[in-house]
Amino acid sequence: MQTIIWWIRRDLRLRDNPALHAAVQAGAQVIPLFILDPKLLNSPYSSPRRQRFLFAGLQALHDDLRVKGSRLILRRGDPLAVLHSLIAELGGDCEIHAAEDYSPYAEKRDASVAADLPLRLFPGTTIRPAREVVKADGSPYTVFTPYSKAWLSRGDVGALLPVPARINTPRGIATDTLPEMEMDRSDTLFPSGEAEAQRRLQRFLDFLLDQYAQARDRMDLDGTSSLSPYLRFGMLSPRQAALMAEFAMQKAADAAVLHSAETWLNELIWREFYFSVLAHFPYVREMSFREEMRAIHWSNNEAAFAAWKRGETGYPVVDAAMRQLLATGWMHNRARMITASFFTKDLLIDWRWGEKFFMQHLLDGDPAANNGGWQWSAGTGTDAAPYFRVFNPVLQGQKFDPQGEYVRRWVPELQSVPDQYIHAPWLMPEDVVNVGKKYPAPIVDHALARERVLLVYGNRMNRKESGSKKKLLKLFAGADLP
Repeated sequence: MQTIIWWIRRDLRLRDNPALHAAVQAGAQVIPLFILDPKLLNSPYSSPRRQRFLFAGLQALHDDLRVKGSRLILRRGDPLAVLHSLIAELGGDCEIHAAEDYSPYAEKRDASVAADLPLRLFPGTTIRPAREVVKADGSPYTVFTPYSKAWLSRGDVGALLPVPARINTPRGIATDTLPEMEMDRSDTLFPSGEAEAQRRLQRFLDFLLDQYAQARDRMDLDGTSSLSPYLRFGMLSPRQAALMAEFAMQKAADAAVLHSAETWLNELIWREFYFSVLAHFPYVREMSFREEMRAIHWSNNEAAFAAWKRGETGYPVVDAAMRQLLATGWMHNRARMITASFFTKDLLIDWRWGEKFFMQHLLDGDPAANNGGWQWSAGTGTDAAPYFRVFNPVLQGQKFDPQGEYVRRWVPELQSVPDQYIHAPWLMPEDVVNVGKKYPAPIVDHALARERVLLVYGNRMNRKESGSKKKLLKLFAGADLP
């Protein structure tokens, strides 16, 4: 009987898993293998919270496999060496099935394995393979709207693959144990595993999807799917999410519900777009996509960076978002845009510093989406926000947290601030929170910072500095800015 090693990476599920399905359909013995790769576990971009979520997901997958007559095999070490060793133990003549992955490290790793061993890669990390949606001449899209139109024009995304009735795994294969990691209270906010992913998907479809278009940007509301950690580790098939969006579009009772379902599908396509960008332009992990933005003169003020990380910038919506991240490992998507814009354009700190910090703390930290989001906010990426688009943190807070409930939840020292001042407490006629002591005063003047970033970015775009611009840059360099 043929033996197939199902090499699990970021597809911790039994439902709609092409690599697993092909192995079971072949009538093979299937060895579900997860390799604890020290290069990933010890990466400077790794997150203890994300590792706990991964390990809990692996335990849940092991439990699900046992119901199917199988079990999870864990090994530690370099993937190529581990696979060689396991194949030797199994007597040779094995094939390896795995889901495609698109980070530079993953593609280099898989190429190395494929050069030595029979590795077959299957879709499943994305809805459509990351290099499939391209222009007529074969070149990749670098702007989202034409990409999304091309993505949609390909039509049907296919049917869901069933959960296998049984997985034939031989006994007697040695396995390592999962590392022990201390849990913290925030881990209970996102229980790990495929069953939880399915529960959250159903809850979203039943109770939240109809209002998604209106509620998704409101930081004070429970209006998002909260599925991103499960998509990150493949506990939820992205194809299943897309099919559910399409089904909701077909069954929509009115235009508002249709718009919400379309908006959700559009967000899933954004995820696909960022995978495509990373697959075609792997250098974006190291530098700005736009060449003219690679020589921006960042301020990189360490004190400002530290204040941002702590959630002590003096801008309540920024601080609330950063404290939410530190406490839970998750941040509302609108808040991610606000904090990243503030970081790169108000503080003028290199986007790569913020991208790395997010990866070190986000439960759903994903190289493609995180890089894409940061480069969008910084104005350095493919389909990026224009360099002259600078979010005003006060106005963003007023619009997307109108009563300040999000701010008060995460910045409790502002509980007593009236609604009209909650996003700018330094403007209160009577200082009820002792701004500057109990809560920090703003570390940067937004109006001045906006002028500064427009000059700095504008000089990169225009490739020259007029005499008046040089004078203004000198003036702002001496202003009270980090």
